[in-house]
Amino acid sequence: MEYRMHLTDEEQAILNGSQGETMAKIVKTLVLYGDAFGATRFVPVTGQGHLVTSFGISVLKPVFSIMDELIGAGLKAKEPFTLDPRPIDYKNVKCNPIEKLIFSKILYGMQGSYEAQLQKIGLKSEKSFTCTCYLDEVENTPGYGDVLSWAESSAVVYANSVLGARCNRNSGIIELFGSIFGKVPEFDLLTDEGRKAKWIVEVRCETKPEAQVLGSAIGMKVMEDVPYIKGLDRFLGMELTDGVKAYLKDMGAATASNGAVGLYHIENLTPEAKEQGDALIREDAKTYVIDDAELKRVKDSYPVIWKDKNAQPDRCFIGCPHLSYAQLGEWADRFAAELKKQGKQKVGLTTILTAAPEVLEHFQRDNQADYDRLLSFGVKLSSICPLMYMNNPLCGKRPVITNSNKLRTYTSARYFTDDEIAAIAVKGGF
Repeated sequence: MEYRMHLTDEEQAILNGSQGETMAKIVKTLVLYGDAFGATRFVPVTGQGHLVTSFGISVLKPVFSIMDELIGAGLKAKEPFTLDPRPIDYKNVKCNPIEKLIFSKILYGMQGSYEAQLQKIGLKSEKSFTCTCYLDEVENTPGYGDVLSWAESSAVVYANSVLGARCNRNSGIIELFGSIFGKVPEFDLLTDEGRKAKWIVEVRCETKPEAQVLGSAIGMKVMEDVPYIKGLDRFLGMELTDGVKAYLKDMGAATASNGAVGLYHIENLTPEAKEQGDALIREDAKTYVIDDAELKRVKDSYPVIWKDKNAQPDRCFIGCPHLSYAQLGEWADRFAAELKKQGKQKVGLTTILTAAPEVLEHFQRDNQADYDRLLSFGVKLSSICPLMYMNNPLCGKRPVITNSNKLRTYTSARYFTDDEIAAIAVKGGF
């Protein structure tokens, strides 16, 4: 079979079986993947891996078979990898007996055996389950220009945009193959041309836009294209502080889920925009203007898909993608202020804040006061994946509220802004 990709002699030899049949299959898959997107060569992966398939769900039997074949062939990732969050946390995210039965026996009955497979092929640690693998605590932070083999959309857009790494929006398992082979096909966001902006987004809001709604508006407009955002630095400044990075984490996740954005540039702020400026904008770029009225239009367009649209919420998830250390402290302050405002001691709604295991450990160790405050407010802290939790058909029927546009897009959860969420959670309903 003839391939369009140009392989080195070593790569061709591996494709021909010099390192065994299983490795040859991996390389063939990556070659076909590259061919489909017009790649002409492989480039080395220079950052640690991250896998999106973190859930031992029975319909993934082909994945389990692939894992067995990899293990049998003695193959593993060249560097330890992190993984998206686990789908269950019975201690902090309570299930009724029927929901638990569906989780443990039907949906995620293979979780234990799947995690054992992952350990054999290079899982970083028992704690390495988070969609925010790039946070310092997790120790999988790519450097500027690093080439990655990731698939998790919110992690890919963050790595590309905020860190200046290079990664395409790969599919699950393809990203694992890249980590095992140590190379990926070069196309799209791995190339200079592919990183140029096809859209200029002009932010003309009077006040700092809500990150999740701004990201939603951008994603739904530009879809998979690269936007160059102007005017946002008026609100965020010109330095990537922890607060700014948290804002961009949430904004980017919304662009990636409400659209398919894998990279954005922000004038005077993100690394490539600071380095290259308007040279990143293509000559034929279109313009999209976002003002307060446009953000209101976007937010008002979100459908309520609860079975009973007039139902009261019974659960609130905050942290999709997972929260940062600074955001946990901010939520402690926000809930404290709202409880005082409403004259209450505890939240009236089951409320779960989610963050990486290492971030929660850091928070408890170095900010015990806020950690204890959140627990005293009745708030639960977990490292669960809210999206996977709501994939349980029974849990999906719950009237859940969230401040995550990603969770709203992929589930029946209803979106509210941070301030709205705090008020509803404390009150216990609308």
